[in-house]
Amino acid sequence: MNAPFQTPADPTEAPLWDLTDLYASREDPRIEADLERARALVGELNALQGRLVAAKADAAVLGERLDRAVSRYEQASDLLGGLGAYAFLAASTDRNDAGAQGFEATVREKITVIATPTVWVTLEINQLEEAEIDAALTASPAAARWRPWLRRVRAMKPHELSHELETFLAERGPISAQWPRLFDETLAAMKVKAGKDELTLSEALNRLSDPKAAKRKSAAEGLNEALAARVQTMALVLNTVAADHALEGRWRGFKRPADSRHLANEVDGEAVDAMAEAVAAAYPRLSHRYYALKAKAMGKAKLDQWDRNAPIETTAPRGYDWAQGRELVLESFSDLGAEFADRAQGFFDRPWIDGRARPGKQSGAYAHPVTSDRHPYVFLNWMGERRDVLTLAHELGHGVHQTLAAGQGSLLADTPLTLAETASIFAEGLTFDRLLKTAPKAEQRGLLAGRIEDGLNTVIRQIAFHRFETRFHDERAAGEVSVERISALWLEEMGGSLGPSVTLNPGYEHWWSYVSHFVHSPFYVYAYAFGDLLVAALMETRARDPEGFTPLYRELLAGGGSKGYVEALAPFGLNPRDPTFWTIGTKRLEGLIDRFEALV
Repeated sequence: MNAPFQTPADPTEAPLWDLTDLYASREDPRIEADLERARALVGELNALQGRLVAAKADAAVLGERLDRAVSRYEQASDLLGGLGAYAFLAASTDRNDAGAQGFEATVREKITVIATPTVWVTLEINQLEEAEIDAALTASPAAARWRPWLRRVRAMKPHELSHELETFLAERGPISAQWPRLFDETLAAMKVKAGKDELTLSEALNRLSDPKAAKRKSAAEGLNEALAARVQTMALVLNTVAADHALEGRWRGFKRPADSRHLANEVDGEAVDAMAEAVAAAYPRLSHRYYALKAKAMGKAKLDQWDRNAPIETTAPRGYDWAQGRELVLESFSDLGAEFADRAQGFFDRPWIDGRARPGKQSGAYAHPVTSDRHPYVFLNWMGERRDVLTLAHELGHGVHQTLAAGQGSLLADTPLTLAETASIFAEGLTFDRLLKTAPKAEQRGLLAGRIEDGLNTVIRQIAFHRFETRFHDERAAGEVSVERISALWLEEMGGSLGPSVTLNPGYEHWWSYVSHFVHSPFYVYAYAFGDLLVAALMETRARDPEGFTPLYRELLAGGGSKGYVEALAPFGLNPRDPTFWTIGTKRLEGLIDRFEALV
């Protein structure tokens, strides 16, 4: 497994998934049958409308009705969730297929029509007093299992609107989703000219890690040109998504644009601000220091921005074919215990992974949980590089987490972002540790550099993204933000995070326009930094007692969203409300930079 090779891995060896566990095709008659079943379940659910409030004086009756209502709600959600997942999964592998994109949009609209009449459920639950709900859950053990989900529903109470407005917002959802669709289809169709080659976005971004400086520069300049040609469209998309987000936020009474995300994550905005400030304060001793050391190691006064993820060594870096990547990741999972490796193995034994890069496939990677009564699917673009091995570990970490939490049912398995990135980043860390341990000494400096860069990309870069996004949304509140201003904000935040040893070359000002999270999930990005710093604390805990750690860790993952992150971390003796908690991760990264400096 350790033998290096000088040519890239054959991307066609990576697997394609098989979605027939969901549906055979877009014409599968089960699709209409499941839509009809969902309509029937929603009809049963809607027969309970008004009967929760009517039973509030009788705890036992209220408990029974609560259990029946939430159970039906979950069952309908599972059916509709499976349909939506199938449409999305199929579309994401071929954004150039108009039929697949149209099918996804049509399914989304049909789901909305069926699901919208259920908006009364959470509204009626929130008409009940806290004492009435507590009495009902005490009187009904069946209803008591929904307590964590009800806690999240209750948190939204101050921000709920009238039944008519909630219905309007739900029905508008598929229309608003056309802006992210435009974003995806624009990038999927984009071709990047790099010398004699014509690359997809994923291939161009991957080439920024090529050992040859000329290839990196050519790919970066090709991206500059391709993004510049589309930047007006992307600015319109970003401005519209932000305005839409702000409009709903104002009606719901959120004070700041990110507050709705914080509420969904069950985290205080002040805690996120404190984390972001702590990370920004660490820029000089982390990213600024590291990139100065990297420039020195590469014999440069300053790095060009396309050198940020360049390999330190000029020889071709180690490549990994699919079988090698799979073996390495599975061995890393086994370090936590046989069950973790066995669950990850299931994704390889069955066609649950789509790893093959190809034209039309959207860039990036994800693990889709589908629903708790189905199985997850993993999506990535395999190029055979070290980062692809770590991406595979990351997404399989999500996948294993999703299979462990599935026993909770879909409503309780749904994990807030504050914990959702835990298993993925933890798996990535374990895999890197194994990469470093098994590497020849001559490769260790390059691997250590790669690990530091992954940490900087997850913590520093994502916080810089968050700061850029926050400033953009704040300015959007006063009116549409021009391309020039968006680009200026981007350069300010990226420059501040990268430091004086990295040149932001002309053209880089448009690179905000390919970051999908800004469009698909506003204010998502801080979760990566949150998760990385949280995992650093967990890894320090594991180092002290590996055997005692595993059962606690399994319990944390299997709990899904049934506990908030503070409660979930208590068994490990960790308190994320303590400001010093966040310094564990930054000090761990600083220690890696110390080790790297000794090798420069």
